[in-house]
Amino acid sequence: MTAALSCTLIINHFYTPDDETESEEEKKLLKAGHKTHQSLHAEFDTFRRSYLSVYLVIMLADWMQGTHMYTLYLSYNVNISALFLTGFLSGAIFAPFLGSLVDKFGRKRSCIVYCILEIIINWLEHYSDFRTLLLGRILGGISTNLLFSAFESWMATEHRKRGFPEEWMARTYSECSIGNGATAILAGVLAQVLEDAFGHIGPFQGAIALTVLALVLVLQWEENYGEAQEGGHESSSLYKQFINGWKLVASDSKVLRIGLIQALSEGGMYTFVFMWVPTLLSMDPPGGVPTGCVFSAMMMAITIGGIVFQPLEHFFGTKITTKARAPELSAVFAYIMASLSMSVPALCLCCSADCFGKILASFIVIEFCVGLSSPIAGTLRSKYVPDAYQGAIMNIFRLPLNAVVVSGTYATDVFDHYKVYGYVSGLFLAAAVLQATLAMGKQVEKKQVKKD
Repeated sequence: MTAALSCTLIINHFYTPDDETESEEEKKLLKAGHKTHQSLHAEFDTFRRSYLSVYLVIMLADWMQGTHMYTLYLSYNVNISALFLTGFLSGAIFAPFLGSLVDKFGRKRSCIVYCILEIIINWLEHYSDFRTLLLGRILGGISTNLLFSAFESWMATEHRKRGFPEEWMARTYSECSIGNGATAILAGVLAQVLEDAFGHIGPFQGAIALTVLALVLVLQWEENYGEAQEGGHESSSLYKQFINGWKLVASDSKVLRIGLIQALSEGGMYTFVFMWVPTLLSMDPPGGVPTGCVFSAMMMAITIGGIVFQPLEHFFGTKITTKARAPELSAVFAYIMASLSMSVPALCLCCSADCFGKILASFIVIEFCVGLSSPIAGTLRSKYVPDAYQGAIMNIFRLPLNAVVVSGTYATDVFDHYKVYGYVSGLFLAAAVLQATLAMGKQVEKKQVKKD
């Protein structure tokens, strides 16, 4: 995996990202704003670094919790399944409403609320009382919805507010995916060091410190809202924001498909996360399963996927289709590859006894697809989902996402592993089919939604 990452970086070094070439859109912006190519790039680099610094710190803290939450609850001798299920149910219940709150009261404020919630949640993890931990999981469902809506909504709206070319956003999404894989590897190392020093609670104490750092960085951001017009959030009620978000989902088939694709693909990914460790352990290979090394390899695959995103999109946009359709076609490619990779354990576990190497390779491929599809999905959300309702709509579709995850988690307990992998493969295939309908449809400019 290290060799593959090195080769990917070398190839990527010779590729010039879209934000380093002067496009027609940039020429128009430079002419209208009386700026130079260098000054616009300098502004964008400063903006991108301010967002990535927060995003990477937040994801590092999140990964540190995820790597040791199971072992912490195991040491408390509590009902682990009930705690995890409570978190998912909380996320499903609050998801439809949180997005409207994010858009109405401000994305920066929502990010601040996320940081405060995470500090409280990680502090509650210090107590072994089941009811206290249950409260933490309820708050965790809320904070997870904020994590995957408020930060991205702030970035996308601020990107356009500052007048940067639309295609430059892909670079930010790509670096987020690259950084996500890298922070996951780093989190595994840091969490182990903290656990050795302070016990099972050590990684959660480290997460508190990182979240405080993120909070300080977020305070330096400017505020933006879910309104096309500056100040429009003041005249729009929360109820109207909520209703209009649902109306848009019901009336715009492209937005509906984007949300369903997100629910299917992320639901498949989360179900896989529950499956990979018990699957490998059940095969009992000679010498055992080095789960730490496997995890690091899979996270490195995510990083490679993030690096490959822009060259792949450039290839599709210049060799196969138009630049406008490149993200859609790239997504179809990623979801089909993910579906095929999950069909390997489905077939091997059903029909073959000696297939550890093939299954392990398929797990690496699926994580590569996760790293590749993450920036593509972000690019498509920014393309089809209006800024005015981005937070609301992103959270609306966390409701079906949580439903898919809960059903997938239930399936892991009652069905054979090969059947569950077949289910995951089908989820990615369904996402690919829906994405193909967007790729074949008429390309339109992003609409600004008029407020009632």
